[in-house]
Amino acid sequence: MTSPAQSGDQNLSSEREPAVLEAAATGFPAALSDLGALVRIPGMAWPAFDQTQLERSADAVAALASATGVFDEVRVLRAAIPGTDEHGQPAVLATRAARNGKPTILLYAHHDVQPPGDNALWETPPFEPTVRDGRLYGRGAADDKAGIMAHIASIRAVAEVIGDDLELGIAMFIEGEEEYGSRSFAQFLSDNKEALRADAIVVADSGNWDSVTPGLTVSLRGNARFTVRVRTLDHASHSGMFGGAVPDAMMATVRMLATLWNEDGSVAVAGMTERDAPTPDYTEETLRDEAGLLPGTSPIGGGTILSRIWNKPAVTVIGIDATSVEAASNTLLPEVTVVVSARVAPGQTGEEAYAALEAHLRENAPFGAELTFTDVDLGNGFLVDTSGWAVALTRDAMHSGYGVAPVDLGVGGSIPFIADLVREFPEAQILVTGVEDPHSRAHSPNESLHLDTFRHAVATEALLLSRMNDIII
Repeated sequence: MTSPAQSGDQNLSSEREPAVLEAAATGFPAALSDLGALVRIPGMAWPAFDQTQLERSADAVAALASATGVFDEVRVLRAAIPGTDEHGQPAVLATRAARNGKPTILLYAHHDVQPPGDNALWETPPFEPTVRDGRLYGRGAADDKAGIMAHIASIRAVAEVIGDDLELGIAMFIEGEEEYGSRSFAQFLSDNKEALRADAIVVADSGNWDSVTPGLTVSLRGNARFTVRVRTLDHASHSGMFGGAVPDAMMATVRMLATLWNEDGSVAVAGMTERDAPTPDYTEETLRDEAGLLPGTSPIGGGTILSRIWNKPAVTVIGIDATSVEAASNTLLPEVTVVVSARVAPGQTGEEAYAALEAHLRENAPFGAELTFTDVDLGNGFLVDTSGWAVALTRDAMHSGYGVAPVDLGVGGSIPFIADLVREFPEAQILVTGVEDPHSRAHSPNESLHLDTFRHAVATEALLLSRMNDIII
């Protein structure tokens, strides 16, 4: 896509920006209040939870979008889940058409949240938003209801200042099942392709360098998650009568899984690749502080710390089905089931990584243990083309909104649906931003949002929308 041209007076945007920033600042208390109201809704996409809460959440977001007065149409929609007779969770789609050659921007976030986990680990109730020490605590406060409110608050500010002269096209897609695997995401894009088509896409579901320094995410790892069942016996046997001659499934599982890592904890799977790319300075002390590493526990892997997180694979066993400690008996287990979650270096597909992992485990299954692989879930990583005009515009808006130059970030986590965006909208420039900082603890107890980071994120996006309104594609 060619670079945009400035429309009208080239000083128009800069003259307007103090008013835009003032509108974003004066509107911040309302944005924070609305965010608190969203956090109070326990909208989780898993069937085990009350699905009417997710419907409440979608309706609340739709009401916020409608109240901006900016959109031509606001709908709550569901898309089919391919290969099933089910539909996905409710998503909000709000659209306004561009006028007079102005570009269109698509704003993405998600309104569903992770389950809270053990409530006893929360210092305050997970769905009771609480402000303390300059942070808002609550499930979804950072991931990703603050992303929603960054969109809404920035639109409010721009609409207040620009009014009828707002000619920028805006589509807002607030998904309802990101934490549950985005099962209907690709179908939703296909069903609503024309309504979602944009020149630039802001995915507000990532993080920042720290609480004062903005980050533009330029690389993401992919993922390969699967379940493997390990069997060595057709029934449980007495460990005293047969132990020492018969391999139980737990022994086989432990020995097999141990082959996934080298002595330093790095991944030992042939065929899982690494990306060679520079990383900013990041100390072990910072890692310990941000990750909560215990004093006597050492980091794993080799190379710079950020290269291990951004550019190399990782393998984690995230679940195991076996006899509980409480129910333990002197028995040789016939089978054990584990869930393996791998992060895949940017540049390698999830399919390639999974094939390497399955081959490795089959080759290293001891004593002829029988392996069964199921529930395979794959996603590709993402590398941003940083040469585009929208990237430059976003970096400049971040610098102005935060007062600090942004850092290009890699992220160790995965956003697999970005591959669907790239496939459906190959001409669009994708901008991965966010409101989280390293202490947000998304997905964990005591998730929180740094309020100044949120304030600056709103200012940044308001400036971005204002500046995009003054260009012609």
